[in-house]
Amino acid sequence: MKICAATGNPGKLKELRRILEAQGHQVLSQKELALDLEPEETGTTFAENAKIKAETLCKASGLPTVADDSGLCVEALGGAPGVYSARYCGRHGDDEANNDKLLAEMANVPAGQRGAKFVSAVCLMLPDGRSLTCLGECPGRVAFERLAGDYGFGYDPLFIPDECGVPGGKRPNTEGRSYAQLTPDEKDAISHRGRAMEQLEARLPGFLAEK
Repeated sequence: MKICAATGNPGKLKELRRILEAQGHQVLSQKELALDLEPEETGTTFAENAKIKAETLCKASGLPTVADDSGLCVEALGGAPGVYSARYCGRHGDDEANNDKLLAEMANVPAGQRGAKFVSAVCLMLPDGRSLTCLGECPGRVAFERLAGDYGFGYDPLFIPDECGVPGGKRPNTEGRSYAQLTPDEKDAISHRGRAMEQLEARLPGFLAEK
């Protein structure tokens, strides 16, 4: 299937493309389709925002469109930054400032209370108006400092997942590596977005067969 990826985030596009192409789909970016659109995310949930983005770009492209809305939910902060993850600092997409604010907010939170989870809602919208939304979560904790690596984007240097992927499965993240320190394969196997995409792949045949 030829799919439009509704995102202007290079890191997210790379991940969506990697996962969808592994499932046999052809992915076209907004740039490749000459669509300079950034829908306003007015939803109060990840699922609502994913559908807003998928619907807008599906209408503009005329193609089946996949959109992801995701974020980091921190227990000690009552679930923040949540749906406001990309603009936590007050500006959209400023990863460094978002990370700085999160570190400041968590400065006095002890190790045993730094639990968090990444959440992803992935919505596939078809030109006929039907949509399918799948949710994925990855539990972990917030690091005390950036654990930068060769991969990742956004809050990845601050998030230590409970597990990491291995060929054919997963294992406990005993080394305490951040999302940014996991290889793409290690991350895709356990990530919030990877889990949402697994559900989408499993449910897609039945969804497409529906009338």
